[in-house]
Amino acid sequence: MYTVKEVAKLLDLTEHTVRYYTDKELVPDLKRDKNNNRLFDDQSINWLKGAKHLKQSGMTIEAIKAYVDLCLEGESTISQRYEILLEQRDNAVAQLEEAKLRAKFMEDKVNNYRDIMNHLIPDNMNPRNWSKKEIQEKVKQN
Repeated sequence: MYTVKEVAKLLDLTEHTVRYYTDKELVPDLKRDKNNNRLFDDQSINWLKGAKHLKQSGMTIEAIKAYVDLCLEGESTISQRYEILLEQRDNAVAQLEEAKLRAKFMEDKVNNYRDIMNHLIPDNMNPRNWSKKEIQEKVKQN
């Protein structure tokens, strides 16, 4: 059995988030010790891990709770759960594509700065030095 602190570290969540998710009943059958402290077994950790990933893909806490409830209903809800996860997978893929675009943008800027520092090109990254024409070109590039 794991404590809130241990689970938070294991799943890279804050202790507050772990408590919040359990308060919102995203972890069915949560165990408690004699002092009413939350205790987590492997199944509890799996519920939290799922909630973390669903939240990161854009689901609201209420929607995650609805998903948990569907899971608890059993096999009759498999197709509903499947549709929910398809949508969340699509959201995650879209987030990944956006992250790739941000990373590419930053990589281009880093390379540009490297060229400036190596005196291969003038400092074209400082807006103070841009002419009106250059500003219009920069806006078009971004």
